[in-house]
Amino acid sequence: MDEGGAQALPLEVTGRGGIARGSGRGGLRLPPPIPIDAGTDGEAMAIEITAKTIINRVAPGSRMPFGWTVNPYRGCGHACRYCFARNTHTYLDLDAGHDFDSKIIVKVNAGSLLRRELAHPRWRGDSIAMGTNTDPYQRAEGRYGLMREIITALRDRANPFSILTKGTLILRDLDLIVDAARQSEVSIAVSVGSVDEALWRSVEPGTPAPQRRLDVVRRFADRGIAVSVLMAPILPGLSDAPEQLEETVAALVDAGAASVTPLILHLRPGAREWYHRWLSSDFPGLLPLYEELYRASSYAPKSYQQRITEQVRGMVAARGLRPRSRPRAVEPPPTTGDQLTLL
Repeated sequence: MDEGGAQALPLEVTGRGGIARGSGRGGLRLPPPIPIDAGTDGEAMAIEITAKTIINRVAPGSRMPFGWTVNPYRGCGHACRYCFARNTHTYLDLDAGHDFDSKIIVKVNAGSLLRRELAHPRWRGDSIAMGTNTDPYQRAEGRYGLMREIITALRDRANPFSILTKGTLILRDLDLIVDAARQSEVSIAVSVGSVDEALWRSVEPGTPAPQRRLDVVRRFADRGIAVSVLMAPILPGLSDAPEQLEETVAALVDAGAASVTPLILHLRPGAREWYHRWLSSDFPGLLPLYEELYRASSYAPKSYQQRITEQVRGMVAARGLRPRSRPRAVEPPPTTGDQLTLL
């Protein structure tokens, strides 16, 4: 939506609305005043929009262990080759590859809109998950500072929330998150699938290095905030050898992870094509393995998942840390009366 409330994407997006910028560098330019075409290369751009809603209800029957989410950005400068959210860019007539990495949709009114929706008489104070689609602490957040507004609104309402991130920019908000944790339940998770730096540079080129993410775990632990780590995704043929798993687990435990949850790569449409394109370029010898593992599903065979997961759990337990499996999904609360209209 543009500032006048009219449908704008994927056409022109007008005006900046005097939005206050964050103090960091986003590495983004504003788009030209012409329609935005899919599949065009060039430097990264921020497409500023005014959202109509910001709290999203998770579809009933979802495998996700949460019922409500907030996503201030669409698209992600982390450029992870495997990102499951890639296909959501096609809803805007943009592509799931380079466009997802470089055309970042910014909901510039996210903070004020969230404050209004939290105050709605039908909102029941359920926990809100962030970082479930695209990373709220990607590079664009350095420019826009939306998460600081969002966390402040949640803190002021004592509304529980969780954040999953690969971004070290979350340290900017450490004091605010600690304060929010005094008011309500707060859960922080960091994603580190491997500590192999060569693999990281190739498969997650826009993210902070794994060791920097482990520093986030340490810093939060020092302030009394337990951080769980998603050892995700574990990549078949690339980060799943026993010695690689052992190295990663050792680094996670040493950093002070409160728990370690191993998750195997899954490849949804959109992500599958982009990931295979990357494999063809960087690891063509692995294409037959992936064609076999993901022939019939977006998920690797259960036997493979179970084998890798059990290996990781054993390594975690051997270091005295209680292993943790993926939490079971919870049913989102039912919609009643004039419940908020959610996308």
